[in-house]
Amino acid sequence: MKENEEILTAEDVQALAPLYENVVLALKQVFDPEIPVNIYDLGLIYELKINKKHEVFIQMTFTAPNCPMADMVMADVDRSVRDVPGVTDCKIDLVFEPAWTTSLLSDEARIALGMDPEMDEA
Repeated sequence: MKENEEILTAEDVQALAPLYENVVLALKQVFDPEIPVNIYDLGLIYELKINKKHEVFIQMTFTAPNCPMADMVMADVDRSVRDVPGVTDCKIDLVFEPAWTTSLLSDEARIALGMDPEMDEA
């Protein structure tokens, strides 16, 4: 475990659940400018953690490492999450390992993109 990670009790998790849900809703308001699907349903959010201080830690990626709109999307993520009532801070870690694949799409994203939600494409 990393030094800055804390162990949450079941009570902590239960207390943080509404904030977690609101952060997910905020992430669903951020769209990839080239694909008409939000970044959460695209599977661009690899990890989402919230600690007892209500600091949000996000590990995310892009569909391609050379995304020309990466800075804008990351700024939108930061702004959207920080606007959630109760959030005290937001840190975003941009990663490209593992590489994003269409297997990370939610069923909603697959339908929006005209794909079969039952098909798992890599």
